[in-house]
Amino acid sequence: MEFRPCIDIHNGKVKQIVGSSLVDEGNKAEENFVSEKDADFFAEFYKEEGLRGGHVILLNKKDSSYYEETKQQAMKALKAYPNGLQVGGGITADNAKEFIDAGASHVIVTSYVFSNGEINYENLQKLKDAVGKEHIVLDLSCRKHHRHYYVVTDRWQTFTKEQVTVELLENLSSYCDEFLVHAADVEGKGEGVDKELIEILSEYDGNPVTYAGGVGDYDDIDLIKDFGKGKLNITIGSALDLFGGNLNYETVKQMCQMTI
Repeated sequence: MEFRPCIDIHNGKVKQIVGSSLVDEGNKAEENFVSEKDADFFAEFYKEEGLRGGHVILLNKKDSSYYEETKQQAMKALKAYPNGLQVGGGITADNAKEFIDAGASHVIVTSYVFSNGEINYENLQKLKDAVGKEHIVLDLSCRKHHRHYYVVTDRWQTFTKEQVTVELLENLSSYCDEFLVHAADVEGKGEGVDKELIEILSEYDGNPVTYAGGVGDYDDIDLIKDFGKGKLNITIGSALDLFGGNLNYETVKQMCQMTI
């Protein structure tokens, strides 16, 4: 299990938000933490700590009045830690190479490849042709509906028809290097992880998978390790003391390095 750090950017600021509260209209979100420091501060810290594969997420749409500010913050982070961070938010085949050239190790993509509620294989192939499978992370962040988990797009606001299953992961594995899965219903709430989703992900043997969402205490880390059979990487935002939370960064890092 690896600890994957994060830098979430909204309205030009590094933030931690309640995922399900994000609304494009008015650029609104329920905030858990707003940093006075820029994104490159956190990127440099992760670089010094030797943590790779962190996620820089742009939480504003391209047509948002804040998008350029948010993008500038992301670019500062990529410049501070070249080839050490992944970037997501509004990524398409047209702009993916720009972020890779700016220093991202991978681009993280959801909406572009899940258009009209289903997998768009044409866009998926375009993305693969643009930057290569080795530079792609597919974001299968999801929410529960009628006992099943479905991929959600547009910053977790729109349900697709694609159910999160081992078969889906296997089907998409030839198009990407890794998967990122936010449990959007519990994201940013710190009230516990989604054990059922973690169990589903644990049945997959293939590309690395990073789970995010709901961690509120150290027991939750052990739950991810146990229910995930030690296969899943983990990212923690709001609960971490770096973002005003109660979990000590050093303790979390050590726990993730311990084997089950």
